[in-house]
Amino acid sequence: MQVRPGSPYPLGATWDGRGTNFAIFSAHAEKIELCLFDRFGRRETDRIALPEVTDDVWHVYLPEVVPGQVYGYRVYGPYEPDRGHRFNNNKLLLDPYAKRITGHFVWTDAHFAYRTRSARADLSFDKRDNSRSMLKAVVVDDAFTWGDDRSPRVPWHDTVIYEAHVRGLTMQRKDVAPAWRGTFRGLGSPQMIEHLHRLGVTTIELLPIHGHVDEHMLVDKGLRNYWGYSSIAFFAPQPHYGAADSTLEDFKATVAQLHQAGIEVLLDVVYNHTCEGNHLGPTLCFRGIDNASYYWLRPNAARYYDDFTGCGNSLNLTHPRVLQMVMDSLRYWVETCHVDGFRFDLATTLGRGPNGFDPNAGFFAAVNQDPVLSRVKLIAEPWDVGWGGYQLGGFPQGWSEWNDAFRRTVRRYWRSERDQIRDLAGRMSGSADHFRYRRRPPRASINHVTVHDGFTLADLVSYSSKHNAANGEDNRDGSNDNQSTNWGVEGPTGDKAILEARRRAKRGMLATLFLAHGVPLMLAGDEVGNSQNGNNNAYCQDNETGWVDWSGIGRKGDDLTELVSQLTALRRSFPQLQGRHWLVGHRSDGSHDVKWMTPRGTEMTQADWFVNEARFLSYVLGPIDSAGVPLYVVLNAGTEAVDFVLPNWPGCVTWARMLATVVGDDRHADGKFKIDAFKEGSKHVAPAQSVTVFAGTS
Repeated sequence: MQVRPGSPYPLGATWDGRGTNFAIFSAHAEKIELCLFDRFGRRETDRIALPEVTDDVWHVYLPEVVPGQVYGYRVYGPYEPDRGHRFNNNKLLLDPYAKRITGHFVWTDAHFAYRTRSARADLSFDKRDNSRSMLKAVVVDDAFTWGDDRSPRVPWHDTVIYEAHVRGLTMQRKDVAPAWRGTFRGLGSPQMIEHLHRLGVTTIELLPIHGHVDEHMLVDKGLRNYWGYSSIAFFAPQPHYGAADSTLEDFKATVAQLHQAGIEVLLDVVYNHTCEGNHLGPTLCFRGIDNASYYWLRPNAARYYDDFTGCGNSLNLTHPRVLQMVMDSLRYWVETCHVDGFRFDLATTLGRGPNGFDPNAGFFAAVNQDPVLSRVKLIAEPWDVGWGGYQLGGFPQGWSEWNDAFRRTVRRYWRSERDQIRDLAGRMSGSADHFRYRRRPPRASINHVTVHDGFTLADLVSYSSKHNAANGEDNRDGSNDNQSTNWGVEGPTGDKAILEARRRAKRGMLATLFLAHGVPLMLAGDEVGNSQNGNNNAYCQDNETGWVDWSGIGRKGDDLTELVSQLTALRRSFPQLQGRHWLVGHRSDGSHDVKWMTPRGTEMTQADWFVNEARFLSYVLGPIDSAGVPLYVVLNAGTEAVDFVLPNWPGCVTWARMLATVVGDDRHADGKFKIDAFKEGSKHVAPAQSVTVFAGTS
């Protein structure tokens, strides 16, 4: 085969219409071979030593290689774990820049040699060829006909996020074509788009779609890493989310369909660790290419990894080439695949340096100055498991963060805990205690009550403890601190009083989520009563437990689609719900942003905030301009009704009821309220476990 030195840039395999340039970084390798395989990835057809090294990038140009070519690398160098080097040329390695992956990683006896060797032995050092059981990369043609595709660029204050798993979202949607269920195509199907529109969703956030590998402990139990938080390929989609030879094209087509429907696409990305695990993990890619560069190693024990993630290793983004890889990956998904932003798993790790987390770390500086990435949505999961890992509110300007303080407070309030109204007031007004001191706007808070990690909304009100036996870890996995309650019976029940309490609590939590300042994020399936049978860590349940159960559509009490639709419509109609600015209470002109009210219709005093048994909170949100109207929000998480008085407000004569999560006796047969407007100062009742919203009229 004809061989030319080629170019060190760009990294990866790049087809130019005549041939393919291969480039791979390794600072400590002594030799690198490119291995070419037949189209099935079974038989090696050529092995070529990369002839050139430029700035630690090894490269070669092959005029005869075209898209569809399967390949991998063998990297030669010292096997000296105590110095951080784990080279082993017997291992076929995946290209870190692979745009498409093929084959299946198969756990073999070679991967468990450490079980029968000394405690200081390492499973990476094995002389058997692993090429037949390894993932391999495929040369791709990135060309795609996008037409007039444009990002919807939904403003933050209009954003409503729907967190979903590509496979789990549609596996049980009977109205989606069978061949499309569980795939990118199913995600972009007309049925799903119609449902998202009905909910008022503007943005879908997908659990990881990067290529990943299942851990052996799961494979050994007949399970798999369903969620996919075990990445190995940061540029390639997981193969089984699309057709065999067109997964990347399927993803792009789905993005285009969602964009045409006005829906943004965010990716949950895992750049904090890889599936290669700890020092006893398999050698698949980075470990064998340049272990000492890619990973954080212990300063005085380089055989072992600094593990800030709880997953065995941590990627070292302080290394310029590792940072480059992450930046290249992000730009690839935005520029080539047109995604609209990212949610960064365990994002504290990405900002770690020798002295811990730093909001001015190189990664944040690189993203914030990047002309492409600085314009997309950036969301951090603001913690990891290392020292000083909890960093809620600590990320730079331009970033938003998952706000678990919101989740915790709302759950406690709606299970009727006492002494929660002070915290709840803070959460409803954008969690200023976490974000405002750094001059970050309310949209910095991504509010959520449930996400993939934990109970679903239905399980949150049905189980007081986790039930994770199916995960095969004797119920030790998953959080024990769920702030949940079963309202009297653990799990399913036919008791009407308990079912009603659960329904009211669910409706109250959803209403709180969408009425709060910040950006609401809801978990797919919560609107139709999806349950995981009490499993709060369904990461390995690629089955009916982990998939969304859509049977609740149209079922009275379970289908909350219409409620969500009403709530998102309220956010669109009343700008003061969107949290464009911080609430300051009394404005300088004598008007109000927010006025906290007692049930008596008077403004709350300091003493009113410290009534421990209080479970009633109400407030008026003033209009943001002269054309607007005030809103009066009434929340009652108590198990008893509370009498209250509609407040007086300048220019407001009556209050029109816009939303009620609990329907009383004052409705017509068609569901509409018999009385649409009420005079200020009139007396009313807030039913137990209810939310009611009124709009002022002159």
